[in-house]
Amino acid sequence: MDGGQPPRAGIVDLVTQLVDDVSGLLRKEAQLIRTEVAEKVRSAGRAVTDIAAGGLLLIAALLILLQALVLALSKVMDPIWAALLVGLGVAGVGYLLVRSGMRAISPRNLSPDRSTRQLGKTAGLMTSGLRKDAQP
Repeated sequence: MDGGQPPRAGIVDLVTQLVDDVSGLLRKEAQLIRTEVAEKVRSAGRAVTDIAAGGLLLIAALLILLQALVLALSKVMDPIWAALLVGLGVAGVGYLLVRSGMRAISPRNLSPDRSTRQLGKTAGLMTSGLRKDAQP
């Protein structure tokens, strides 16, 4: 029955080959993931640079517009008072924005209230269930 055919690979050899193939596949997949993540990080870095440059240009535009407002107001009032009025208005808006942001990131607002409540409910259910099981 042998008829000159090469001996069949044993089950151990097949399993070993399968493990080698799977581990090679996993290594290649991991390398692919690392490469893709590195590309995404580089892309995000370029995007952050674009955002920063855009932000700087927007700040410059805001300063120019505020100066134009001062110049327009100086047509109806003394330029010193126009600059003071615009400066105080911008400072007031800035103060309100900072105050609102500080309130939003206070530790009290950042605590996971819903999760804490849910954990308390779960613990209460578990302890009440244990009490019922412990009663004769």
